[in-house]
Amino acid sequence: MKIGFVQFSPLFGQKEKNFQKVSDLLKDLTADIIVLPELFNTGYLFLNKEELKIHSEEAKRGETYNFVHSLSKEKNCLIGYGFAEKENDKYYNSMALVSPEGMVGLYRKTHLFFEEWFIFTPGNLPYEVYEYQGVKIGMLICFDYIYPEAMRTLALKGAQIVLLPANLILHFCPDAMVTRSVENRIFTVLADRVGREDRGGKNLKFIGRSQIVAPNGEILIRVGDEECVKVLEIDPRIALDKKVTPHNDIFKQRREDLYFR
Repeated sequence: MKIGFVQFSPLFGQKEKNFQKVSDLLKDLTADIIVLPELFNTGYLFLNKEELKIHSEEAKRGETYNFVHSLSKEKNCLIGYGFAEKENDKYYNSMALVSPEGMVGLYRKTHLFFEEWFIFTPGNLPYEVYEYQGVKIGMLICFDYIYPEAMRTLALKGAQIVLLPANLILHFCPDAMVTRSVENRIFTVLADRVGREDRGGKNLKFIGRSQIVAPNGEILIRVGDEECVKVLEIDPRIALDKKVTPHNDIFKQRREDLYFR
């Protein structure tokens, strides 16, 4: 299976230009699964809820879904992407999986970061695993990485690959994702953005360093802060083996009787 990520610098509020950038980056690409960054279509730094309302969309309709679905059909691949979702009077920092056939799954960021708490609603959907081409896939978003329970839940439900779109400003996430891969024996794909956003007196610099990590913790690829697309071939069956040694199965030997509840 060929999996990969897109790393680029979205322009705030300029969806059409961001769509075009993604299309250009993916022009000559062949892959089975591609991950785009968190809020890839709008940029990150919403100054208030009014701005969020303007740029948010329903999950299964709207220009972003239509663009990604069309791109998925064109490239014949599964695409995971982050976007601002509206449902009635609530707004979520969400991720969707879209295949050529349509929506595969939806996730809403559970662990909001910094000032996201002021405009977004914490996610209310369970951690679910979705199957594509016989491979089980989970979704998390950015700051979810710092909570090992989230990744462990997906792994216990059978995820072989976990996709994590992000807008990282803290330097330790890429290394933390290595640990998440090792402790769950799964592949992880981190799709971060790059560039800066300077709006309303606030300035954020995003670190990039998108990566793909194997179940043994090997960093199969990690980039810097350039705009790029990277794809590589993996064998997802490796993530079915939960043995660290012939005598240590990390799931079968869990001591739930002693863990805090």
